[in-house]
Amino acid sequence: MRQIPRTPGGDSMKLRDVDLTDPDLFQRGTPHEMFALLRRDSPVYWHEEKRGSGFWAITKHADLKWISKRPELFSSAAQGTLRDDPPAEALPLIRNIMLNMDPPQHRQYRNLINKAFTPRMVNELVPHVREIVKRIINGVIEKGECDFVEEVAAILPMEVICEMMGVPEEDRRRIYEIGNSMVGFDDPELQPDGKLREMTANSAQEAFGQMFVYANKLREKALAHPSNDLATALLTVELDGKKLSELEFSYFFLLLLIAGNETTRTVTTNGMIALLENPEQHALLQRDLSLVDSAVEEILRYAPAVHTFRRQAMADVELRDRKIRAGDKVMLWYSSVNRDEEVFTDPNKFDIRRSPNDHLAFGIGEHYCLGANLARMELQEIFRAIATHFHDMEMTARPRRLRSTFINGVKEMRVRFRPGATLET
Repeated sequence: MRQIPRTPGGDSMKLRDVDLTDPDLFQRGTPHEMFALLRRDSPVYWHEEKRGSGFWAITKHADLKWISKRPELFSSAAQGTLRDDPPAEALPLIRNIMLNMDPPQHRQYRNLINKAFTPRMVNELVPHVREIVKRIINGVIEKGECDFVEEVAAILPMEVICEMMGVPEEDRRRIYEIGNSMVGFDDPELQPDGKLREMTANSAQEAFGQMFVYANKLREKALAHPSNDLATALLTVELDGKKLSELEFSYFFLLLLIAGNETTRTVTTNGMIALLENPEQHALLQRDLSLVDSAVEEILRYAPAVHTFRRQAMADVELRDRKIRAGDKVMLWYSSVNRDEEVFTDPNKFDIRRSPNDHLAFGIGEHYCLGANLARMELQEIFRAIATHFHDMEMTARPRRLRSTFINGVKEMRVRFRPGATLET
């Protein structure tokens, strides 16, 4: 494997301790000390892999922005956006997902659904989202305890995206479980057979297969009974003069259901943990609900849903005196750049009044999160309700974290609070 000389002034022993490929490490919590070391001593760091060719770890805010705005130099399509190299036979499969596309194809596909996520369209959803939030509160408020992940955080984003796509209520739990197993490929607890998944052509087809079967069922229903939902809208749009194929529809369904559910659920849970671990900030929010918007931005910065995405260098590039070669794997670490000392004052402090707050939790450039407006609105509504109706909340056990270097997720968080009365709906 390629040997890269250490950055002058860096501690080689400490740098050799860095391992961003270990899901067990991330399950114990985001390795912020490790990221701080990299930002200080080797912000563009060559990271060897036990299985794989190695990668460049990008840990500074400015560098991640620079790379993200140059898709012609750093490709999402060449090898996909996950760290492990997919086999050649799986590449055509994963390149059909918008996340793994480059311009101009990415822009063409994104433009098909942009209108569904504009601020105006999202604003029209607010009354309905507030009704869902009331149902969530009423489902737990009298009990005085709950699993925050399953009974609060997971419900709102799943309900919203399923209703947008026209997924019947009786099917939503199954969609939720399939999505969990897909993003939790490094966590045996989330796999049906308790086994870890290898990224092979067969396992990729297995992981996607159940979603595709359901997507086709939904497509047939939308064709037979058109309605005012996103599934029907996708069947009417055209790309290069042609309607979306069955396969193209399935990939849209897959992306929207996973991205529209998993990430918002994760940020909701991480945000609640941050508030409970910083009681003075929690109390401040409860006293002043006008801080909800800035609190959500700080939650997104402090504990983003996604740790990392991959790019592939398409040409030789020099960055901070490092020579990145064509074909090199480049990993963008959002959990690190959101605590960059050159951008954020006292970055390890959770401060719901932080301003400015130039976090990159939604990415930047070509792949800026399509659903950012929707996610912000959902987070604002759920945290406004939590601050208003849940009192004296505390965790009764340590949160059980997802075993993953990809998603900054939590599987279970038991909490208790002062029981209250249900809300009128």
